[in-house]
Amino acid sequence: MIQANQLRKSYRTKRRRQTTTVDAVRGVDLSVTEGEIFGFLGPNGAGKTTTLRMLATLLDPDGGQAHIAGVDLRANPAGVRAVIGYVAQGGGTWDEVSAREELVLQGRMHGLSKAEAQQRTHAALQAFQLDEYGDRWCKTYSGGQRRRLDIALGVIHRPKVLFLDEPTAGLDPQSRAHMWEEVRRLRSEGMTVFLTTHYLDEADALCDRIAIIDYGRIVAEGTPEELKRDISGDVVMIGLDEPTTRAEEVLKDKRYVLKLESVGETGLRLYVDAGETAIPHVMRELNDNGITLSTIALHRPSLDDVFLTKTGRSLRES
Repeated sequence: MIQANQLRKSYRTKRRRQTTTVDAVRGVDLSVTEGEIFGFLGPNGAGKTTTLRMLATLLDPDGGQAHIAGVDLRANPAGVRAVIGYVAQGGGTWDEVSAREELVLQGRMHGLSKAEAQQRTHAALQAFQLDEYGDRWCKTYSGGQRRRLDIALGVIHRPKVLFLDEPTAGLDPQSRAHMWEEVRRLRSEGMTVFLTTHYLDEADALCDRIAIIDYGRIVAEGTPEELKRDISGDVVMIGLDEPTTRAEEVLKDKRYVLKLESVGETGLRLYVDAGETAIPHVMRELNDNGITLSTIALHRPSLDDVFLTKTGRSLRES
């Protein structure tokens, strides 16, 4: 449903009378299959939204090619717009209109008859659990209700592909969980969903496949489990009562430590073959060298560990 090859986009910025070029997207390749929830994961400024806006015809690429549902992005942008839905991060609802009015208008703008637009609006209000509030002004809605309306507006014309830019940004945990249910429901109805996010738990729980983007380039792609399997072994997190310098010196050459990373001034992240057997050795080495251990924890590799391995920094810290 989405095939992109070497998409590129640069911006020129002027500062202190000097013009510089910023490469926001540097040759992105993507392939998204029909009926898939595909996640675009990365920190703010990595190129997620720029890529999404190019695929949704809102920005002209500087180079590369893409096809959406078989339609050539650059040769036929109007044809692409006919088969996609797009929900921006900032939303698109008005304060002093109702959800029903918004949905009917959106349907009419997509060429539906008045009767068909009203019928689909009624169905959408029920599907997104907005029928109770359908005739109230949007300014009275909670953040979660307003976000559900945003997505309802994006799918009223029943697109083949739905683009969601940070769909749960700013929502409380309950509203986020409800939004995940809505996205899964759309996928179950045959829609292909392409979403950007910087939430690790969202990408892990919701997406069938993920592409990690950093500085405008794809650095990893696969299912969440495939990406985590690429990192062998377990992760041991250590907190100390002193700077990590001495502990790093003691542990860096031990055979059971595959990799060692500092986390702040007093934290260490160790990649080990087997955490259960490595932890006693770590505790003994630190104790024998007079290094006070404040905390120690074992966990399986996460998407943040994938990001750290691929980019050299933590997505959480980014």
